[in-house]
Formats: sequence, C-alpha cells, structure tokens
Amino acid sequence: MFPDFLPQDFNLLEHSDSILLAKNIKRDPILTPLSSRAIATADVKSGTTEPAILLLHGFDSSLLEFRRLIPLLASECQTWAVDLLGFGFTERLPHLSYNPQTIREHLYAFWQSKIARPVILVGTSMGGATAIDFTTTYPKAVQKLVLINSVGYSGSFPVGKLLFEPLDWLAVEFWRQRRIQSLYWGKNFGLLDSQTEDILRCATLPSHMPNWELAINQFTRSGGYYQLSERIHLVDRSTLILWGECDDLLGTEAAHRFNRAIANAELVWLPGVGHAPQWEQPTTVVRHIVRFINS
Repeated sequence: MFPDFLPQDFNLLEHSDSILLAKNIKRDPILTPLSSRAIATADVKSGTTEPAILLLHGFDSSLLEFRRLIPLLASECQTWAVDLLGFGFTERLPHLSYNPQTIREHLYAFWQSKIARPVILVGTSMGGATAIDFTTTYPKAVQKLVLINSVGYSGSFPVGKLLFEPLDWLAVEFWRQRRIQSLYWGKNFGLLDSQTEDILRCATLPSHMPNWELAINQFTRSGGYYQLSERIHLVDRSTLILWGECDDLLGTEAAHRFNRAIANAELVWLPGVGHAPQWEQPTTVVRHIVRFINS
C-alpha cells in the first residue's frame, strides 16, 4: 500500500524501483518561519553510514527522480531526498508564496529538524540552483556540493515575471497537458517502452496534488533562479560538477562556466548522457560521488 497522501495514480506504477521508493515516502511536519502551521514535507531516508547525503530534485519533479540512485547511494552513505517547497508531494499551503527564497527557508528548516549536521548536498537541474542558493546562504550546513546538469547560468525563466492572467494559468496548464498527453498517446499507440512510460508516469504524479497549479504559477512568475549567476562565485565548498555531454536542455557551456567560477571545483563529463544522469547512468553517477566524498 502507498501512503494515503499520495494520489491514486500511484497505483498505475509498474516498475519495482518506483514502487519501492513510493512506498517509503513519508511526510514530516516541518515548522518554518513561513507559517504558523507546520508544512507536511515529503522525504525518504535510507542507509546509516556517515556522511549524510541530501538529494534535491529538478523543476516540477519529485524525489522519485532519484528512484535508481537512492538504493546505490544508501549502500555507501546515509541518503536523504526531500521534495522542495511547492514541488513533489510536499504540502502546498494556499497562503504561502512559492519562490526561491521560501524554498530556501523551508529547506533549511527541514535540514535543522531532520539532519542537523553538514551534508553532501546533491542538486540536479533546478535542484542544483537550489543547492547553490542554500550553500551560499548556509555554508555551515554543507560539507561538499555536487551539481548535476545544474541550472544557474541557463535554464531559468526570467520571462516568467512578465506573465499576467490568464496567460500564466494557461502556461501552467499547457505544461501539465504536455506530459499527460505524451503519456496517454504514447501508451495507447505503443510508442513507449516501459522505462520511458515509467519516467513520464513519475513526472506527471506531482500535478495531481492539491494546489499544484498555484505553486507552479507562483514559482514561474517569480522568475525562478534567474539572478543566481551573480552569486555562484561565492560557493566556498569543494564542488563536483557532473555533466552529461549530450544535454540538449541546458547545453554544455554552462558546465565550463561553473568550473571557472567555483574556486575548488572538479568537472567530470559523462559521455553519451543527456540532461538526467541520475536515471540514465546511476551507477556511474554514484561511483563519481563516492570517489568525491572520499577524496
């Protein structure tokens, strides 16, 4: 049985790694300065060996993004994954604002409540931008940093600040329907292999959560992490940059810029990999992370 706060569509999952991770998702009440009411925050914890790793997912994604990574990492280190404020299966309170600042405050409250010691912070895509923002604001909470095809120099959307009603809501609905229709038509016409179907299924699940539209709309209209590039040089933690050579979403130039801007950085290229190494080549990603931790 899946936790009762998850949408019914979880029952359509077929891959064992997705099902196993989903059954282990829990929601912890996290008190933050953002609200007098605790925010029910979705997370998973696996493994016991120090140090602690904290995984941060990408835009409109969830901790399910790490379904292939967590079992491998947990055999080496204590591994946490959390759904950021406004995303995944974390509660979206209607009176909150959803933007990089509130995401950072919520993440810090989660870290204080559940981990409370320096972590190896791993961010993928937008989660990389969240990780940089968190590290430069709360450096004592971070032991080392891993960026995987990270937003920061590209991949944000400052044009979102220019959206107004009803265009903002139409854009959010278009984003939802794009995934849902890809899954529907692909499945019904036999165009998807089982792994691609699982990827699309996991990607659509957060959109079934209450107030999903509100949070995505607000985050988009905030412009996301469009101003982060001015702070990347402030990262003062050892940083591993993992980048898929075939990333057709962010390209590859941003990887070089991260490597130049961060004083103590190491850039590792992943041949034949696109924007999501965490599920394209999880074994390779874990090997590099473990080596980096132990170096």
